[in-house]
Amino acid sequence: MNIKFILNEYILIWNLLFRQSISKELNSRKQKIWLNYKKEYNDLYGENKKILKDPKNYIPDDDTIYNIIKEQDVYESIYKYTDKYRLSLIATWNEQKKELVKEVKSILKMNLEQYSVYLVDPRLNITDNNQSEEVENKVICYGMKKSNKKEILIDLIYKIVLKEMHHYNEEYQDITEAVLELCILNELATRIIGRSYYLKGKGSLNFLKKQIYPYFLMYLGVKQEDMLNFMRRDGILFDVKNYPYQEELKEMELYDFIDFCIKQQQYTIKIEEIEVI
Repeated sequence: MNIKFILNEYILIWNLLFRQSISKELNSRKQKIWLNYKKEYNDLYGENKKILKDPKNYIPDDDTIYNIIKEQDVYESIYKYTDKYRLSLIATWNEQKKELVKEVKSILKMNLEQYSVYLVDPRLNITDNNQSEEVENKVICYGMKKSNKKEILIDLIYKIVLKEMHHYNEEYQDITEAVLELCILNELATRIIGRSYYLKGKGSLNFLKKQIYPYFLMYLGVKQEDMLNFMRRDGILFDVKNYPYQEELKEMELYDFIDFCIKQQQYTIKIEEIEVI
């Protein structure tokens, strides 16, 4: 796994134009441009997918709006701010890369390819995985503001894994996302930052994650006698006696474990339905 952090002006400008404004000054400039160049402005609306499909070789059909934005003083300050953000992430990635790569491989039991992350101003607070049937590339647009740079890298890795898995078991997307949250937002974050990050993520997935958690510990290779320590660490309690230890789970790769969780969930739902009847 490797991540390249890139600042591309077309991607940055498009997001400044069509995302929520990060300042009154920028909003005022955008309104003036729109009033004077409505057709050119509107023509760019769907251009982000085209840019992200091949950022290195993208050439706009009409660069009028891009050039106008580049001439604005407010854009110069935003560009510098974004580049500073990029350099800080590169520094943190270089410091943490060895440990992150090791732990990601240990948890996911698979290798991730190199990704190009095109950064935008973190005040925009966005991620664009560009998930579509037309675009199958290793590109993400990202700009999130967090106080802890390690948290940014972990969140970014989570978004990368989501993109890698977005076609997998679409019928059971909630289970897939719950497993990926346990893997990255919870276990990886706990290992890297040094305190429990469990039950972070989508609140709607918490109940499902608690159901999967005992099996997830088996998948990680946690011995039955050590499970109580993990329950205390993560604040998730369950009766170990109700979950016969399944040795085969620790040998599974991520895809196999997700399949197991899907089958287990189907079985649980079936039993619950029978009990209600």
